[in-house]
Amino acid sequence: MNAIALALVLFAAVLHASWNFVSKKSGGGSSFVLLYETFAFLIYMPLLYLVDFKRLLSLPLELWLLIILSAVLHVIYTIVLQTGYRKADYSVVYPTARGTGPAFTVLVAVFLFGEKLAPLGFGKAMLAILLGHLIGGLMMFAAGMIGAKERKSAMETVKMSFGEKGSLLFAILNVLQLVGWTAIMIYDGALAADGVLHAGNWVWALIIGALIVVWIFIGLTNLGKVNTVAMTALFILSLVLFKVIFFGNVSAAPIVVDGSLTFGAAVELAVAMPLSWLPLISDYTREAQKPFAATLVSVVVYSLVSIFMYMIGMGAAIFTGEYDIAQIMLKTGFGVVGLLIIVFSTVTTTFLDAYSAGVSCVSISAKIKEKWAAIVVAVIGTVAAIIYPMDNITNFLYLIGSVFAPMIAVQIADYFILKKADSEKSAFQWRNLIVWLAGFIIYRILMQVDTPVGNTLPDMVITVVLCLIVEKAAGASDHRKRG
Repeated sequence: MNAIALALVLFAAVLHASWNFVSKKSGGGSSFVLLYETFAFLIYMPLLYLVDFKRLLSLPLELWLLIILSAVLHVIYTIVLQTGYRKADYSVVYPTARGTGPAFTVLVAVFLFGEKLAPLGFGKAMLAILLGHLIGGLMMFAAGMIGAKERKSAMETVKMSFGEKGSLLFAILNVLQLVGWTAIMIYDGALAADGVLHAGNWVWALIIGALIVVWIFIGLTNLGKVNTVAMTALFILSLVLFKVIFFGNVSAAPIVVDGSLTFGAAVELAVAMPLSWLPLISDYTREAQKPFAATLVSVVVYSLVSIFMYMIGMGAAIFTGEYDIAQIMLKTGFGVVGLLIIVFSTVTTTFLDAYSAGVSCVSISAKIKEKWAAIVVAVIGTVAAIIYPMDNITNFLYLIGSVFAPMIAVQIADYFILKKADSEKSAFQWRNLIVWLAGFIIYRILMQVDTPVGNTLPDMVITVVLCLIVEKAAGASDHRKRG
């Protein structure tokens, strides 16, 4: 580097630090952000003559979406930075803000863009799992915090943003997703059981479905100890399986990475699991004496366990060359014992999906008895497991994402940004329902675009921005009417 280049770099550093110092002294705020963004635009405007607009307009849709997302994230970063300057010392905020970005960039460059890693393999898959759970975990935390602070169930918090009647849509959709999960779990349990005793998948689906119905009749309280034993056995099996897969001598032809699953798609599939808990988490956090601590612990524990299970499943598929859980168990030497544990755990836990569906049905109509609704869900799930093949649930996971990602985005904007919590007093909150529908459509469009962070995060950012714009426009309209 010559002397002129070095001088320019140092001068730029001084200017950047000085700008942040002025921001600190001025107290920051939205007015300051608007002022310097306008000033920067005026400085760079003469350079527009260098832009090849024809080439710019021909950029693919995914690049435009990334550009828009980058701009939105920069505005959010700027506002957060100003908030930091108002609440903390300059010597703390500035080094933190400047140092975090480069560190994160290097991490992403190494793992995401493969500067040191080859095509999608274990390292990149692990990053997708971690990133997906980070996104999903933050959403779970926000949903859980609303319920914990307001001491309301998940469906009651939905009423706060969408109205008394408007929330019924999401109660129905939540019941449908729980029916789907019940069917999927019965189907997977039947496959595992058939790996032990070849009686036919439909026979095992009937047996598992019948046992779930019995579980529902007996009740959650009476089965608490049985479920604890099953979960403990499953956890121990998972630990042993982890050791065998990653530190044992499992010999098989590994699955070849053929590019059929992109990084963004892998992130989205990792997001889907915590996403499915959004309509349920407040049911567990609403009674917490310490809302923040209870919600944080719940989300962290869930995320760690889920990441661990994802890692085992991914490792098993990579190192055994199998996707079938029965074959994986057999190749890793567990055979009948391991499969029986999985079957037993499936039966003792799947009834929770059915029972939660029954509880959600009560939100639709108080006349519905949750136990009988749960039994109906178990029966429907059993029939669906017999009739429909459920080896690939990707579309189901995407459907969950498209429904609940914009829902929680509206709730986050309503509760944490706009500070609104009174929409439950009205039958329908039409503005939020329309924004949710727009978010749903945008998510389905984003499914055709491969972004490095999946679909959920861009969709949520766009939905939050839409929510703020609509609320601002509605406020301006009301002001004109009053004027």
